[in-house]
Amino acid sequence: MIPNKNPATNNIITPETKVILFFKLKLLLIILFVAGFLFGINAKTEKDVSQDIEYLGLFTQVYKIVKDYYVEPVESKKLIQGSLKGMLSSLDPFSTYFPPDECKEFTTETHGEFGGLGIEIMMENHKLIVVSPIEDTPAWKAGIKSGDIILEIDGKAVEKMTLMQAVKLMRGKPGTKVTLTIWRKGVEKPFKITITRAIIKIKSVKTKELENGTIGYIRLTQFQENSAEDFENALEKFKDKKGIIIDLRNNPGGLLTTAIAIADMLLPEGKMIVYTKGRTPRSNEEFYSESPPVIPEDLPVVLIVNKGSASASEILTGALRDNNRALAVGDKTYGKASVQTLIPLSDGSCLKLTTAHYYTPSGKLIMWKGITPDIVVHMTEEEERARLKAERDAKLKGKTQDIKDPQLDAAINAIKILNFAKESF
Repeated sequence: MIPNKNPATNNIITPETKVILFFKLKLLLIILFVAGFLFGINAKTEKDVSQDIEYLGLFTQVYKIVKDYYVEPVESKKLIQGSLKGMLSSLDPFSTYFPPDECKEFTTETHGEFGGLGIEIMMENHKLIVVSPIEDTPAWKAGIKSGDIILEIDGKAVEKMTLMQAVKLMRGKPGTKVTLTIWRKGVEKPFKITITRAIIKIKSVKTKELENGTIGYIRLTQFQENSAEDFENALEKFKDKKGIIIDLRNNPGGLLTTAIAIADMLLPEGKMIVYTKGRTPRSNEEFYSESPPVIPEDLPVVLIVNKGSASASEILTGALRDNNRALAVGDKTYGKASVQTLIPLSDGSCLKLTTAHYYTPSGKLIMWKGITPDIVVHMTEEEERARLKAERDAKLKGKTQDIKDPQLDAAINAIKILNFAKESF
């Protein structure tokens, strides 16, 4: 039946017209609600609100076209969740949307033990990149390196996966195996590594004595809840040495509170450690040292860093360098120092959203730029690979052996020079 085209008498509403009217009404309500929310919360200008409405209208237009004309029927849930993931991934590599099941998985990861490999990873431009393998974990023992790109997990391409989907595939029952296909700079072709999953329990603070017991060496692999107490014990043990070396290489970070606590142990009272800047008042914070240092203020301290040193490692490095408390030796750090806030949503999903950036006491932004050491000692991919392999082999065999490590050698020399300068003046 064709509707009457006379405006005065056209009272016929077809089913198609009902659908269109319903869609338009629903769209109008959504736009009015969201625009009102944006205007009320963010005090947007009339022009800003107009642009928001325009783009929200474009979104719903595309949504309707896909629902009506895509070659196969598509669930609304899939479309909305996909658009949210795309929205967050367009911001930076660390902001993510988690559907309910992935949100639950993520909170399990941050609060409990799990069977895994022991690597810090990030998704950037659809590439799954290893920030750093964690020392003494299956990934570290298997030879995974910072900067490796994971192409496949058990034969499944990761290009179209979310970060949490990839994490979920790599996790599993301890004792089971997973095969990763790796692309590594300097290696001609991608290669496979099979790793056996294990419960990830990490001893984050390790110590030894160097130079016939005159220098204390502290290896900090992660900033965990118990790291501060263990680190303080190490400082107490070494406070009568001629210097202390803190090795932060391949330390992917961890808890901000732990990084602040450790910096507090090394700095005089009242010194700025780090500050954050974001768009809201809650995102703008300053952190200062509050206690007397554990070790003498004139005891030389040298940090060793490399491209696997990220986040909390960079915060500690920036705090000690900017306050002239330590020298840094090694390679430029990773450049990941931002605050991610986990925001729960009504359906059990959540956002991991970057809400602030960290700045060193002198005002330097760490994000993307990283920290260039005072003494740059570059190690090639081959040299770094040989060093890590020698360390793994020595540890696995329970033997001590000479390991070629120009960055550690430079740190030892720096301690000696600082002591010479202290004695001379």
